[in-house]
Amino acid sequence: MRTTSQQRWVLGLTSLGSVMVALDVLVVAVALTTIRNDLGASAEELEWTVNAYALSFAMLLMTAAAIGDRLGRRRTYAAGLTVFTAASVACALATTLPLLIAARAVQGVGAALVMPLAMSLLGAAFPPERRGKAIGVFSGVTGIAVLGGPMIGGAVTEGLSWQWIFWINVPIGLIAIALVLAKIPESTGPARRLDLVGAVLVSLAVLGLVWGTVRGEPAGWASAEVLGAFAAGVVLLIAFGLWERRSDHAMVPPEFFRNLTFTSANSAGFFLSAALFSAVFFLSQYMQAELGSAPFKAGLQLLPWTATLFIVGPIAGGLVDRIGERPLVVIGMALQTVGMFWVSRISGGYSELVAPLVVTGVGISLAMPAAQSAAMAALPREAVGIASGIYSMTRQLGGAAGVAVLGSVFTAAGGYAGHGFTRALAGCGVLSLLGAVSGFGITARRRRTGGLVVAKAVEGVG
Repeated sequence: MRTTSQQRWVLGLTSLGSVMVALDVLVVAVALTTIRNDLGASAEELEWTVNAYALSFAMLLMTAAAIGDRLGRRRTYAAGLTVFTAASVACALATTLPLLIAARAVQGVGAALVMPLAMSLLGAAFPPERRGKAIGVFSGVTGIAVLGGPMIGGAVTEGLSWQWIFWINVPIGLIAIALVLAKIPESTGPARRLDLVGAVLVSLAVLGLVWGTVRGEPAGWASAEVLGAFAAGVVLLIAFGLWERRSDHAMVPPEFFRNLTFTSANSAGFFLSAALFSAVFFLSQYMQAELGSAPFKAGLQLLPWTATLFIVGPIAGGLVDRIGERPLVVIGMALQTVGMFWVSRISGGYSELVAPLVVTGVGISLAMPAAQSAAMAALPREAVGIASGIYSMTRQLGGAAGVAVLGSVFTAAGGYAGHGFTRALAGCGVLSLLGAVSGFGITARRRRTGGLVVAKAVEGVG
């Protein structure tokens, strides 16, 4: 069966939105010094240009998915692109740091509407037996955006100004909004009332957990602020679980997490993102601090890693449809483990990094679409919206936790002057290994097409 024109539009436009959101996670990092000089900010104040985006993004992902299921996924996706684009204009026009931080927080709200709804629209457009290949393309371009963020940010900052990091979103966003409304069909989830209490509880729980994570290094992991944030997050998460058990219109039915494949896929996604985001952060800095590369050149030096996502990602998606997700998650995360430990042992020049970067890139290219496909396929098709919201939230939490925890490891080990880089990349290897172990919990299944029975180990819930 060939891909229809409508399916191609869905894949292209959801991938475009995902790229915009993924780029803005790390694209600002390389411009922080320029922004600090321009706006007269301290280093600690500057952190909030990154943290404000991460906090609002993470805390609203599940709520956004639930809203999309109820009000319409296409409509909510287009609204998210609108908020994101408008906030990008506000970021570019900001003349003081408080204005930039506020605009970044609003940009995170738009991102929270875009990312899970992109995955929901993709899941609704493609049947389970063909979803893997589509997710492979989607994950490949998203991964390239994450890895390419520092390079693009460096090129724009060096060639133009830091404001253009945000201006480039505007024409792309406006075109995407018009095409989404014209080319993507509307779809909704199960008809039920919006669980407002659950939405507030889970949003505040995630806020507490992410706040504690991003503030761990600057405030101290044992500080009252960080411990209080973690405690509040855990208590609210427990309250959310208890509420969902007694609610007759639960946002997340508790039986979802009794599904071993769903839970394992989300666990793998958490560790995958924790390792990926941390490695991008430390490697892009290593290229500049140790190899003396300018930001744009540092991004180019990551191409052995980036290019594999573009090449292997779609192939891996096709393999998901043929052999299932578990072998790809396990093998992919195992390759990433090898690559991360290999990088951590290198003490020479750039040429020594090329081979382990390729190994790591192949690993992430295999694992990323497979983990995402497993999370979405483990639940009934009508639950694809909330499944995408949970998976998006899990990945965002993983990325924030990985950078924060390994940042502390890096500092404690003496940074680049000591063994900080070695320890941090070894930590990425440990996280990747935990992701591989999580992959074993994904139930083996096989799919066949062409009139044969489609066999799945998990068709429903529980």
